[in-house]
Amino acid sequence: MGYRKGYFKKDGTYVQPHFTKTRTKSYSNKNSGCILIMLITMTFGLAISCSDSSDTSGSNCPTKTCGDFKTQAQAQATYDSNRSCYKNLDADKDGIACENLPKK
Repeated sequence: MGYRKGYFKKDGTYVQPHFTKTRTKSYSNKNSGCILIMLITMTFGLAISCSDSSDTSGSNCPTKTCGDFKTQAQAQATYDSNRSCYKNLDADKDGIACENLPKK
């Protein structure tokens, strides 16, 4: 609080000296914009961190299993056509698809 001196108005009347509030109402609301920006940034960051970019379930990859092929050669040709799409055909990740199927 500050002390305001007495003064004369333009119409000649005198205003008595008195104590005044020096803080304005906007003082307490100065940080509300920063808090809002921080919350939006955190929400956006959380949305990005929760998404998994290596997940191919939402892509155009058809779902194939070793049971869909009669021979290992057919499964290997499909696996070689797009290894990232058909990575489930190679269980031990050695580059050979559906090793348990007959060769021919």
